[in-house]
Amino acid sequence: MKKIFLFISLLIATSCGDSFLEKKPLGQYSPDIIKTASGIEGALTGAYALLDGIGTSGVTSWHGAASNWIFGSVVSDDAYKGSDAGDQPEQTFMERYVWLTTNTHIYGKWRTLYDGVARSNDVLKTLPEVTGLDDARKIQIQAEARFLRGHYHFEAKKMWGNISYIDEQLWDTSDPASVQVPNTEDAWPKIEADFQFAAENLPETQAQAGRPTKWSALAYLGKCHMHQGFPKGQPDIAHLTAAKAALVQVVNSGKYRLVDHFHDNFAAETRNNPESVFEVQYSVTAADGSGGNQGDELTYMYPNGPGGCCGFYQASQNLVNAYKTDEKGLPLIKTFNDVDVKNDEGLLSSAPFEPYTGRLDARLDWTVGRRGIPFIDWGVHPGRFWIRDQSYAGPYSSKKQIVSKAESGKTGNPRQSTNNYRLIRYDHVLLWLAECEVELGNLEKAREYVNMIRKRAANPDGFVKTDAGKPAANYVVGLYTNPWTSAADAREAVRFENRLEFAMEGHRFFDLVRWGIAVTVLNKYLDKEKTLRTYLSGAKFEEKHQYYPIPQQAIVYSTKNGQATLQQNPGY
Repeated sequence: MKKIFLFISLLIATSCGDSFLEKKPLGQYSPDIIKTASGIEGALTGAYALLDGIGTSGVTSWHGAASNWIFGSVVSDDAYKGSDAGDQPEQTFMERYVWLTTNTHIYGKWRTLYDGVARSNDVLKTLPEVTGLDDARKIQIQAEARFLRGHYHFEAKKMWGNISYIDEQLWDTSDPASVQVPNTEDAWPKIEADFQFAAENLPETQAQAGRPTKWSALAYLGKCHMHQGFPKGQPDIAHLTAAKAALVQVVNSGKYRLVDHFHDNFAAETRNNPESVFEVQYSVTAADGSGGNQGDELTYMYPNGPGGCCGFYQASQNLVNAYKTDEKGLPLIKTFNDVDVKNDEGLLSSAPFEPYTGRLDARLDWTVGRRGIPFIDWGVHPGRFWIRDQSYAGPYSSKKQIVSKAESGKTGNPRQSTNNYRLIRYDHVLLWLAECEVELGNLEKAREYVNMIRKRAANPDGFVKTDAGKPAANYVVGLYTNPWTSAADAREAVRFENRLEFAMEGHRFFDLVRWGIAVTVLNKYLDKEKTLRTYLSGAKFEEKHQYYPIPQQAIVYSTKNGQATLQQNPGY
């Protein structure tokens, strides 16, 4: 870290209320302020403030974006970089798996996450010296800070695999060498311990939206075990059993349910709904939209349409094809990519075009923008008029992170809004449990969980509709009615459902890696996709790409007594 005190300069004043993240920074402060009740609350809020990935000095907003749209989707089979060939070329390198140790996107993400770790540790280090707080509040602050520290380390762990885990015992603001910690020890047990402590000490409900609960911590603990559940592609029964134990408690709490409409998980108007387990909060506090979701600002339409910039993050043809269904409304798991869903690539928006009339899962049109289909409240997607360069990145737009026209008009920046990023939802919990049940031999329970998800997707009230109130496409979504008797088929069905439910949310790449199938899936994807997107010609996904390279600058800054304490990941 160049300056170990940089993060504390964002100390934030807080008070009781529903919008603790809307308070403005105090600016410079006396070191003793943080040892007061208001000071430690402000420092804790500063640790929360980096959940959105915005605020680390010198880091571009989309590098640290909470949604991981670059690191989790563009490098997967869900999405292309988008825009045009000359814009943000580092992202093209990433999409082609040319991952350089000097890539500023990767270094920006590293700095953002470890800034979050630093802010969390500052709270934990100072907490014993704070006066004016009762023991109960101190314990809750400790639990919230450990939840946040667990989150930041978890994000780093899934990015780089071999990471340094830094706690408050190591953390010393007067000694930069205190954070020069080797990355040779497995960080998972310590990350799990943070979430376990949080689960044992956080309340079951919180008065303020955005603060974690006991159930948020248990869901995250289950997520940790899910990411260890398939070493080298084989199920680890101990971790999957541990994941189930944590996740079942979330279900049995009765605090959560699937909302009636899938798209309510992506609208600012329905944030913090009953399906949300933990959300990254955004609050627009100025006319220019500052405080809103800056990390996704490149992903709006260009040159026309919602947001007016910048045309990145376009859905792949492979993803669109995945939403085709059979006569029973079930996905075509093995053959979905044999024939493409019809699109308007190469056509002017003024040219005649009839959208695909085959059967589709209704979630497609809440996930992807495509010509001829209503786009939230912005009108019917006109195709090329909203696409920056069809010949480069295809005819589709992303949709889940785009806000409504009404929400977009609330500030001077149409790409900034209060639309939260749902980090963990109840549908995550249900599908993680379905994964566990498949490997633990309870195939019918897994089918039950998957059908809960599909029942919501099949609800006609949640379909994209035309102005006349008709379904905008031929939506046919059915349940799995036949008993599941094959673990292999059940596993495929659960994983495919996971993609349909969470596509374009920054999870896909990390799911492929944790399942141990990234090399196979992504190279098969590239075999066909390079015929559609010529810039992907020659791209190849190798074993080393399951984790990003440790940034070279981080290795240089880790030098202690003439030796780097950080070791580069294999193959870089």
